[in-house]
Amino acid sequence: MNIIQILAQELSATAAQITATAAMLDEGATVPFIARYRKEATGGLDDTQLRTLAERLQYLRELEARKETVLKSIEEQGKLSDGLRGQIEACDNKTALEDLYLPYKPKRRTKAQTARGQGLQPLADLLLNEQPQDVEAAAAPFVKDDIADTKAALDGTRAILMEQFAEDAELIGRLREKLWNEAEIHAQVMDGKESEGEKFKDYFDHREAVRTMPSHRALAVLRGRNEGVLSIALKYQPDDTPITQASEYETLIAQHFHVSDGHKWLRDTVRLTWRAKIFLSLELEALGRLKENADTDAITVFARNLKDLLLAAPAGRLTTLGLDPGYRNGVKCAVVSDTGKLLDTVIVYLHQENNMLATLAGLIKKHGVKLIAIGNGTASRETDKLAGDLVKAMPEMGLHKIVVSEAGASIYSASELAAKEFPELDVSLRGAVSIARRLQDPLAELVKIDPKSIGVGQYQHDVNQSQLAKSLDAVVEDCVNAVGWM
Repeated sequence: MNIIQILAQELSATAAQITATAAMLDEGATVPFIARYRKEATGGLDDTQLRTLAERLQYLRELEARKETVLKSIEEQGKLSDGLRGQIEACDNKTALEDLYLPYKPKRRTKAQTARGQGLQPLADLLLNEQPQDVEAAAAPFVKDDIADTKAALDGTRAILMEQFAEDAELIGRLREKLWNEAEIHAQVMDGKESEGEKFKDYFDHREAVRTMPSHRALAVLRGRNEGVLSIALKYQPDDTPITQASEYETLIAQHFHVSDGHKWLRDTVRLTWRAKIFLSLELEALGRLKENADTDAITVFARNLKDLLLAAPAGRLTTLGLDPGYRNGVKCAVVSDTGKLLDTVIVYLHQENNMLATLAGLIKKHGVKLIAIGNGTASRETDKLAGDLVKAMPEMGLHKIVVSEAGASIYSASELAAKEFPELDVSLRGAVSIARRLQDPLAELVKIDPKSIGVGQYQHDVNQSQLAKSLDAVVEDCVNAVGWM
């Protein structure tokens, strides 16, 4: 199937819908624009379907381009058969494609290539296909000028077979999935790092299946390893052995190449291949896959939380007092009008309770404040209690108090946009303005802040930053689009 057919099948859409959408994306149209203004062309595909389409379209096009590169490379080597071409063209993911390309991928000269250059490929074929017990006798005819003795001939032959075993695409695919489904990650604290790595104490001796490890634990363990506090090993679940020593994997390799159980030299070659070549590569892949899955899950949670925050119900056009709590530097206060215009500011201190209450009561009466927005940071609880006292003391004002997230307020207050809005206002007071406005209209205020700075997810600095930025920007686009459409 071509790309259009694949996408049509995956999205349960028609080829016409996919073709029209792909054309608009290629012309530079954004997903919100297409979702909102081109429904007749897309057949009513929603923004979620359109984003999936855009992502898969890019992936499949990259896959097709890579296939062309791979086919050209193998053809130039004179090794492209009809069967191999068919396998490459049928690949539906990049991993499978790279597995097929591995034996033909240009690489620095290996021991196996050197051995082939010495004419040892026939010996490798002989030992694997006929499996004679006396390998020394089989190697003797290959001793010549550049091969000093039978040991050198057998060492070169082993290098050829190890490379051959490690580059078999079907075998590697089976081993990869077996390892992913059966491996258990074992995290342990490094010697002498107990006190330094106290924040990772839950993982000082932690065991868990790689395949089902939740993103927050995976990211925590990987961060602990990166900081030199934890060591990580993959264990084989059924018998708790390190996977490098798991005989089942060696058995799979031996069976794939029909290696006899009683042929010690070939079984040793299989063992070396698994431990020195295949496992190291698959371990890196498994940990990479764990990180990729954890990134995706964490970013999904981050995006969902951001969407909930952006689409929180606005309090509406009411004069609002924003309170940015603090101990040492005081509670920063800002009154904004029903249209978000800054009316007044002041700084009060929690340890001067009577003075604080009197000052805020004066602001409320002066400007006809109806809402009090309290940031949820340091000293929020104490500030909220005092705001409650004000509400009770001034029933005639019809006041309501609400604690709001102040995530990103400090980022906004020091931003270029805030400096343009309030060039004469102290940076610390700009945060109080933002807190008041985000109660009035969360979306209108929060779109001024880099989504990554709003901080509604875990381990945001550990995940793929470009993927995170792309996902969060898409959430902002979709939220603005949804509100505009409504």
